[in-house]
Amino acid sequence: MLSKKVKALILDVDGTLTSGKKPILSDDIKNWVINSNKFFYTYLFSNNPSRSRIKQIADQLDLEFTHSGGKPSKKKLKKVIDAIPYSSNEIAIIGDRIFTDILVGNRLGLYTILVDSVDYYGKKIERNKFQSIERYLAKIITGYLS
Repeated sequence: MLSKKVKALILDVDGTLTSGKKPILSDDIKNWVINSNKFFYTYLFSNNPSRSRIKQIADQLDLEFTHSGGKPSKKKLKKVIDAIPYSSNEIAIIGDRIFTDILVGNRLGLYTILVDSVDYYGKKIERNKFQSIERYLAKIITGYLS
């Protein structure tokens, strides 16, 4: 990412950093985010409506956050981007959903990174039916991921 001149990361939470069931991060993911924060301005942006849940996760990482983000709507994310001291082509959004995280990132001109969803332990979910359907639909609709 440094070679792409990315200076800021916007991270999805549920499915990307942890499962939707627990507000505790695995040590591997927690360490990755903390280390990334040394090189990048980092911000959590979640569609999850529970402020307390996302705050619990943000507190573990000492990061600012937005809950109820409304992705793929641009409105709330645009406000976050406007507050980041970098231009949109220096910001990456990392998420596990094509039709929320990646779509909103593309709509706002961000560098987008699609990752596999993680389970309760922070490990890659090998067979995520929802993500497989999204990838299949995206491939049919746009030729994306071909």
